[in-house]
Amino acid sequence: MGAAAEVTVFASTRTFISSQNQSRSPCIPSRMIINLRQNPATPITCSMKSPFEHLSTYSSTKSSITPLSATSVSSPTTTSNFHGLCYVLGDSIDTDQIIPAEYLTLVPSNPDEYRKIGSYALIGLPSSYPVRFVEPGEFQSKYSIIIAGANFGCGSSREHAPVALGAAGVKTVVAESYARIFFRNSVATGEVYPLESEVRLCEECSTGDVVTVELAESRLINHTTGKEYKLKPIGDAGPVIEAGGIFDYARKTGMIPSLSPST
Repeated sequence: MGAAAEVTVFASTRTFISSQNQSRSPCIPSRMIINLRQNPATPITCSMKSPFEHLSTYSSTKSSITPLSATSVSSPTTTSNFHGLCYVLGDSIDTDQIIPAEYLTLVPSNPDEYRKIGSYALIGLPSSYPVRFVEPGEFQSKYSIIIAGANFGCGSSREHAPVALGAAGVKTVVAESYARIFFRNSVATGEVYPLESEVRLCEECSTGDVVTVELAESRLINHTTGKEYKLKPIGDAGPVIEAGGIFDYARKTGMIPSLSPST
Protein backbone atom coordinates (compact mmCIF):
# COMPACT_ATOMS: atom_id res chain seq x y z
CA MET A 1 0.00 0.00 0.00
CA GLY A 2 1.63 3.14 -1.10
CA ALA A 3 0.74 6.78 -0.88
CA ALA A 4 -2.41 7.81 0.87
CA ALA A 5 -4.50 10.88 0.94
CA GLU A 6 -8.07 10.72 2.12
CA VAL A 7 -9.50 9.95 5.53
CA THR A 8 -13.24 9.75 6.05
CA VAL A 9 -14.53 8.90 9.48
CA PHE A 10 -17.99 7.57 10.23
CA ALA A 11 -18.57 7.13 13.96
CA SER A 12 -21.45 4.76 14.60
CA THR A 13 -23.25 4.34 17.86
CA ARG A 14 -21.68 0.93 18.13
CA THR A 15 -18.41 1.48 19.98
CA PHE A 16 -15.86 -0.94 21.32
CA ILE A 17 -14.03 1.48 23.60
CA SER A 18 -14.01 0.40 27.23
CA SER A 19 -14.15 3.08 29.89
CA GLN A 20 -11.92 0.90 32.01
CA ASN A 21 -9.26 0.65 29.34
CA GLN A 22 -8.82 4.07 27.73
CA SER A 23 -5.03 3.91 27.27
CA ARG A 24 -5.43 2.55 23.73
CA SER A 25 -8.24 1.81 21.29
CA PRO A 26 -8.16 -1.97 20.80
CA CYS A 27 -11.00 -2.04 18.30
CA ILE A 28 -12.89 0.25 15.98
CA PRO A 29 -16.53 0.58 15.02
CA SER A 30 -17.60 -1.45 12.06
CA ARG A 31 -18.56 1.67 10.12
CA MET A 32 -15.32 3.56 10.62
CA ILE A 33 -13.68 3.95 7.24
CA ILE A 34 -10.25 5.29 6.43
CA ASN A 35 -9.72 5.57 2.69
CA LEU A 36 -6.07 5.89 1.72
CA ARG A 37 -5.42 6.62 -1.93
CA GLN A 38 -3.13 8.37 -4.37
CA ASN A 39 -2.69 12.16 -4.83
CA PRO A 40 -1.94 13.30 -1.28
CA ALA A 41 -2.02 16.94 -2.41
CA THR A 42 -5.80 16.84 -2.80
CA PRO A 43 -7.53 18.19 0.34
CA ILE A 44 -10.57 16.51 1.82
CA THR A 45 -13.85 18.39 1.55
CA CYS A 46 -16.77 17.29 3.62
CA SER A 47 -19.98 18.48 5.18
CA MET A 48 -20.80 17.12 8.61
CA LYS A 49 -23.55 17.68 11.11
CA SER A 50 -23.06 18.28 14.81
CA PRO A 51 -20.78 17.57 16.61
CA PHE A 52 -18.56 18.02 13.54
CA GLU A 53 -20.12 21.23 12.16
CA HIS A 54 -16.95 23.20 12.63
CA LEU A 55 -15.17 20.87 10.18
CA SER A 56 -17.50 21.56 7.25
CA THR A 57 -15.83 23.00 4.16
CA TYR A 58 -19.15 24.51 3.19
CA SER A 59 -18.94 27.12 5.92
CA SER A 60 -18.39 30.80 5.13
CA THR A 61 -14.62 30.42 5.56
CA LYS A 62 -14.42 27.59 3.01
CA SER A 63 -11.69 25.93 5.05
CA SER A 64 -10.44 22.44 4.16
CA ILE A 65 -9.21 19.55 6.23
CA THR A 66 -5.64 18.45 5.72
CA PRO A 67 -5.69 14.75 4.79
CA LEU A 68 -3.83 12.04 6.62
CA SER A 69 -1.22 10.60 4.30
CA ALA A 70 1.10 7.62 4.50
CA THR A 71 3.68 9.44 2.38
CA SER A 72 3.08 13.05 3.27
CA VAL A 73 6.08 15.36 3.13
CA SER A 74 5.37 16.41 6.70
CA SER A 75 7.19 14.51 9.42
CA PRO A 76 5.41 12.65 12.22
CA THR A 77 5.34 14.44 15.55
CA THR A 78 6.49 11.32 17.34
CA THR A 79 10.17 10.66 17.96
CA SER A 80 9.67 7.07 19.04
CA ASN A 81 12.26 4.43 18.33
CA PHE A 82 11.50 0.72 18.52
CA HIS A 83 14.22 -1.71 19.41
CA GLY A 84 14.08 -5.48 19.72
CA LEU A 85 14.06 -8.83 17.99
CA CYS A 86 12.42 -9.10 14.58
CA TYR A 87 10.21 -11.86 13.20
CA VAL A 88 10.44 -12.28 9.43
CA LEU A 89 7.49 -13.25 7.23
CA GLY A 90 7.02 -13.69 3.50
CA ASP A 91 4.43 -12.38 1.04
CA SER A 92 0.63 -12.29 1.33
CA ILE A 93 0.33 -13.06 5.03
CA ASP A 94 -3.44 -12.93 5.42
CA THR A 95 -5.62 -12.13 8.39
CA ASP A 96 -6.52 -15.79 8.92
CA GLN A 97 -2.84 -16.43 9.56
CA ILE A 98 -2.55 -13.38 11.80
CA ILE A 99 -5.60 -14.32 13.89
CA PRO A 100 -7.80 -17.26 12.84
CA ALA A 101 -11.56 -16.72 12.70
CA GLU A 102 -12.22 -19.06 15.65
CA TYR A 103 -10.72 -16.45 18.01
CA LEU A 104 -12.80 -13.52 16.77
CA THR A 105 -15.33 -14.09 19.55
CA LEU A 106 -12.81 -12.59 21.97
CA VAL A 107 -13.67 -8.97 22.80
CA PRO A 108 -10.67 -6.61 22.68
CA SER A 109 -12.24 -4.09 25.08
CA ASN A 110 -12.16 -6.76 27.80
CA PRO A 111 -8.61 -6.66 29.25
CA ASP A 112 -8.47 -10.41 29.92
CA GLU A 113 -9.71 -11.27 26.45
CA TYR A 114 -7.37 -8.69 24.92
CA ARG A 115 -4.44 -10.58 26.46
CA LYS A 116 -5.78 -13.84 25.09
CA ILE A 117 -5.99 -12.38 21.61
CA GLY A 118 -2.27 -11.61 21.84
CA SER A 119 -1.48 -15.22 22.70
CA TYR A 120 -3.03 -16.33 19.39
CA ALA A 121 -1.21 -13.83 17.18
CA LEU A 122 0.18 -15.47 14.02
CA ILE A 123 -0.93 -18.88 15.24
CA GLY A 124 -2.34 -19.56 11.79
CA LEU A 125 1.05 -19.56 10.07
CA PRO A 126 1.87 -22.73 8.09
CA SER A 127 4.46 -25.26 9.19
CA SER A 128 7.02 -23.61 6.91
CA TYR A 129 7.52 -21.19 9.83
CA PRO A 130 9.08 -23.50 12.43
CA VAL A 131 9.64 -20.75 15.01
CA ARG A 132 6.49 -19.93 16.98
CA PHE A 133 5.73 -16.23 17.17
CA VAL A 134 4.21 -16.60 20.65
CA GLU A 135 5.43 -19.47 22.78
CA PRO A 136 2.77 -21.84 24.20
CA GLY A 137 1.48 -20.58 27.54
CA GLU A 138 2.66 -17.02 26.89
CA PHE A 139 0.51 -13.98 26.15
CA GLN A 140 3.15 -11.90 24.40
CA SER A 141 5.89 -12.56 21.88
CA LYS A 142 9.57 -11.88 22.35
CA TYR A 143 9.54 -10.42 18.82
CA SER A 144 8.44 -6.78 18.97
CA ILE A 145 9.09 -5.95 15.31
CA ILE A 146 7.67 -7.81 12.31
CA ILE A 147 9.35 -7.66 8.91
CA ALA A 148 7.26 -8.91 6.01
CA GLY A 149 7.06 -9.04 2.23
CA ALA A 150 4.33 -7.75 -0.07
CA ASN A 151 0.57 -7.57 0.52
CA PHE A 152 0.72 -8.00 4.29
CA GLY A 153 -2.68 -8.27 5.99
CA CYS A 154 -4.67 -9.36 2.95
CA GLY A 155 -7.90 -11.34 3.32
CA SER A 156 -10.85 -10.43 5.50
CA SER A 157 -11.36 -7.00 7.03
CA ARG A 158 -11.19 -8.08 10.68
CA GLU A 159 -9.96 -5.37 13.07
CA HIS A 160 -8.67 -8.18 15.28
CA ALA A 161 -5.61 -8.56 13.02
CA PRO A 162 -3.67 -5.46 14.13
CA VAL A 163 -5.21 -5.80 17.59
CA ALA A 164 -3.75 -9.31 17.97
CA LEU A 165 -0.30 -8.09 16.98
CA GLY A 166 -0.49 -5.13 19.34
CA ALA A 167 -1.70 -7.32 22.19
CA ALA A 168 1.23 -9.66 21.54
CA GLY A 169 3.65 -6.76 22.05
CA VAL A 170 4.36 -5.81 18.44
CA LYS A 171 5.22 -2.14 18.05
CA THR A 172 5.62 -1.93 14.29
CA VAL A 173 5.32 -3.96 11.12
CA VAL A 174 7.76 -3.17 8.33
CA ALA A 175 6.45 -4.65 5.08
CA GLU A 176 7.11 -4.23 1.40
CA SER A 177 3.43 -3.35 0.93
CA TYR A 178 0.08 -3.74 2.71
CA ALA A 179 -3.46 -4.72 2.00
CA ARG A 180 -5.44 -1.47 2.25
CA ILE A 181 -7.80 -2.75 4.93
CA PHE A 182 -5.00 -3.84 7.26
CA PHE A 183 -3.20 -0.53 6.86
CA ARG A 184 -6.24 1.54 7.74
CA ASN A 185 -7.21 -0.74 10.63
CA SER A 186 -3.68 -0.36 12.03
CA VAL A 187 -3.99 3.41 11.93
CA ALA A 188 -7.55 3.49 13.25
CA THR A 189 -6.88 1.19 16.21
CA GLY A 190 -3.47 2.70 17.00
CA GLU A 191 -2.12 -0.78 17.73
CA VAL A 192 0.93 -0.94 15.44
CA TYR A 193 2.83 1.34 13.08
CA PRO A 194 2.50 -0.04 9.52
CA LEU A 195 5.75 1.07 7.88
CA GLU A 196 6.82 0.38 4.31
CA SER A 197 10.35 -0.53 3.26
CA GLU A 198 12.05 0.75 0.13
CA VAL A 199 13.81 -2.59 -0.40
CA ARG A 200 12.75 -6.20 0.16
CA LEU A 201 13.75 -6.42 3.82
CA CYS A 202 12.24 -9.88 4.28
CA GLU A 203 15.18 -11.16 2.23
CA GLU A 204 17.71 -8.98 4.03
CA CYS A 205 16.82 -9.89 7.61
CA SER A 206 16.33 -13.11 9.56
CA THR A 207 14.08 -14.00 12.47
CA GLY A 208 15.92 -13.19 15.68
CA ASP A 209 17.98 -10.30 14.29
CA VAL A 210 18.26 -7.32 16.62
CA VAL A 211 16.87 -4.24 14.90
CA THR A 212 15.96 -0.64 15.64
CA VAL A 213 13.25 1.29 13.82
CA GLU A 214 13.65 5.06 13.98
CA LEU A 215 10.37 6.74 13.05
CA ALA A 216 11.59 10.31 12.75
CA GLU A 217 14.48 9.29 10.51
CA SER A 218 12.40 6.69 8.61
CA ARG A 219 15.19 4.19 9.04
CA LEU A 220 15.68 0.57 10.10
CA ILE A 221 19.00 -0.53 11.53
CA ASN A 222 19.87 -4.23 11.66
CA HIS A 223 22.43 -4.47 14.44
CA THR A 224 23.02 -8.16 13.75
CA THR A 225 24.19 -7.55 10.17
CA GLY A 226 25.35 -3.97 10.61
CA LYS A 227 23.20 -2.69 7.73
CA GLU A 228 20.82 0.26 7.58
CA TYR A 229 17.75 0.65 5.37
CA LYS A 230 15.58 3.59 4.36
CA LEU A 231 11.87 3.35 5.11
CA LYS A 232 8.99 5.32 3.62
CA PRO A 233 7.75 8.08 5.97
CA ILE A 234 4.66 7.27 8.00
CA GLY A 235 3.47 10.83 7.41
CA ASP A 236 0.31 12.23 8.98
CA ALA A 237 -0.86 8.78 10.00
CA GLY A 238 1.86 8.79 12.68
CA PRO A 239 0.15 11.18 15.12
CA VAL A 240 -3.10 9.19 14.88
CA ILE A 241 -1.34 5.97 15.86
CA GLU A 242 0.66 7.74 18.56
CA ALA A 243 -2.56 9.12 20.07
CA GLY A 244 -3.91 5.57 20.40
CA GLY A 245 -6.20 5.44 17.38
CA ILE A 246 -8.67 7.53 15.43
CA PHE A 247 -11.07 8.21 18.31
CA ASP A 248 -8.32 9.21 20.75
CA TYR A 249 -6.79 11.41 18.06
CA ALA A 250 -10.16 13.05 17.39
CA ARG A 251 -10.58 13.77 21.12
CA LYS A 252 -7.01 15.02 21.44
CA THR A 253 -7.47 17.48 18.58
CA GLY A 254 -10.94 18.59 19.67
CA MET A 255 -12.77 17.04 16.73
CA ILE A 256 -15.08 15.23 19.16
CA PRO A 257 -15.68 15.84 22.87
CA SER A 258 -13.43 14.16 25.38
CA LEU A 259 -14.90 11.41 27.50
CA SER A 260 -16.02 12.57 30.94
CA PRO A 261 -14.62 10.70 33.98
CA SER A 262 -18.06 9.24 34.66
CA THR A 263 -18.41 7.84 31.10
